[in-house]
Amino acid sequence: MKIKICGLTSKKDALMCAKYGADALGFVFYKPSARYISPIRAKEIIKSLPPFVLSVGLFVNESIEFINKISNETKMQLAQIIDDKNVLDFAKLNIKAIKVLRVKDKKDLENLEKDTFYLLDAFTLSFGGSGKKLDLELLKSLDCSKIILAGGINESYLKDLISFDFYALDLSSSLEKTKGIKDETLVKKFMKSVKELDDKS
Repeated sequence: MKIKICGLTSKKDALMCAKYGADALGFVFYKPSARYISPIRAKEIIKSLPPFVLSVGLFVNESIEFINKISNETKMQLAQIIDDKNVLDFAKLNIKAIKVLRVKDKKDLENLEKDTFYLLDAFTLSFGGSGKKLDLELLKSLDCSKIILAGGINESYLKDLISFDFYALDLSSSLEKTKGIKDETLVKKFMKSVKELDDKS
């Protein structure tokens, strides 16, 4: 199972997360967020990442032009996009992208395209890093092999997720000392637990 750690704001934390086996690192380009990072700083961190660690930019209800501009400036590899009003034409993006669905109820999951990857998060009034869990009952009838799950994921929650066969998990607040600052002990412990579960499966 792949792991993305989001809300990185420092080179130190990014390299630490990569060292313990994170497959992808997320950078928040949403200014109201406590985990916001400037494009210039994100570019510096991304440049320092080791090979095979994916850089992911998080965008919240932004225009195609803005997403393309920031992705190009930072050399981002993937855009993770919240488009609550469904107004974006993803075909016009110059970067590979994944859509975030902020799920309120079963209706939000009715029209998922079969061969498309989605990131699912529980709906909250704020954007990202709330720690709110998605109701897993909503997912029991779905093929989750192309779903990245976010929201309230921590070590003790892992055992509840294994049977769903998610493509990946996306974590932020559960691995932090404070917003935007990761806790090395928590990261190391979580990644060790993931590896142990992968080895058993």
